[in-house]
Amino acid sequence: MSWTETYRRKVTTAGKAVELVHSGDHVWIHGGCSNPEELLKAMVARAGELRDVEVTHMLTFGAADHADPKYAGSFRHRALFAGPNTRQAIEEGRADWVPVFLSEISGLVRSGVISVDMAFIHISPPDEHGFCSYGVGVECTKAAAETAKSVVALVNRQMPRALGDAFIHVSRLTHVVEIDRPLVELPKAGEVGPVAREIGRRVSELIENGSTLQMGIGEIPDAVLLFLNDKRDLGIHTEMFSDGAVELFERGVITGEAKTLHKGKIIAGFVLGTKRSFDFLDNNPFVEFHPTEYVNDPFVIAQNDKMVAINSALAVDITGQVCADSIGRSIYSGFGGQVDFIRGARRSRGGKPIIALPSTAKDGKISRIVDALAEGSGVVTSRADVQYVVTEYGVANLFGKSLRERALALIDCAHPDFRDELRCAAKKRNLL
Repeated sequence: MSWTETYRRKVTTAGKAVELVHSGDHVWIHGGCSNPEELLKAMVARAGELRDVEVTHMLTFGAADHADPKYAGSFRHRALFAGPNTRQAIEEGRADWVPVFLSEISGLVRSGVISVDMAFIHISPPDEHGFCSYGVGVECTKAAAETAKSVVALVNRQMPRALGDAFIHVSRLTHVVEIDRPLVELPKAGEVGPVAREIGRRVSELIENGSTLQMGIGEIPDAVLLFLNDKRDLGIHTEMFSDGAVELFERGVITGEAKTLHKGKIIAGFVLGTKRSFDFLDNNPFVEFHPTEYVNDPFVIAQNDKMVAINSALAVDITGQVCADSIGRSIYSGFGGQVDFIRGARRSRGGKPIIALPSTAKDGKISRIVDALAEGSGVVTSRADVQYVVTEYGVANLFGKSLRERALALIDCAHPDFRDELRCAAKKRNLL
């Protein structure tokens, strides 16, 4: 039987496909902009028939009906990264949150520590050889699909065909649900404000020509990109990229020609963006997607000379400890790839690991450079890993510095309204 005949035999409806889910099963959901909403909603429609189904995924956009309180007996979410659509469930104890480096999730899946009975994936139509691309997200879903007992695929005519280690053959699919709709897009950011612009300017001054970049999403990464137009031959090796990287490529700033690993290629695990990024990605040999166990491996990252990792934080204490996943005891996001890339950049020849954050929160009422992290806050990046901390008021290079030297440098980066308070706290701790 040809692969085309095999494929046609597997095509069904979302309702029929999710009949494979049974009480007690572990279901993996494709993350980010790849959220297979039709499958998720069809499964939730069966809530009355199901008990204790564990639903595992990283950050997703769009539907997360399984996290609704009314389905608490039917579904329990296992969060590998908390997003706006699941934070309440985690806070209320209806979902479990896993502190884990992004580079290690695939290994947990393949070893069975994270069980996957069924994977819901969102992929491109098959090519002439019967291979479907994971589209805008390979990340850890490739490991889940290769491990799962059953794979239900949402095959979308509008899913771009990403290249690289980014394919699954139709013979691996259990059921296929065909659709033709736009992907879920990352909400468009507003105008970059003056604080973020100043942070972006300071970060850009640390970036040399020929550097390879990792940066996430948000106002600060967007601000950094505004100040890179005069740079030359930048490269990208990152867990994810968005529309800003596409713009720099189109301007000729990103060429990858100076990269020491995968020269001339953007290397990433997924895209969080809009149709602009999706169209750029489609069948583009300049971009290679790889699973995050490769992209986020610090030893792989370090093979890029002049690797610059730019990550954000919720707070940094005056000894250099970075909280990036929680606000006090409340989980806000996750580890993601911050530690992977901070450590990889540190070990890169000429590399620069950077934590960038505004000096204050809540309209200037709270300092984000603090004496001590709030009770219950998690330390995502340790003070031994941190090198550069950047705010709109300065750049602190902490590498090799004592606690006293760190406190002095970080207080200088704090908002002026909080510096006296921080100095007093440091003196009480005998740091100054």
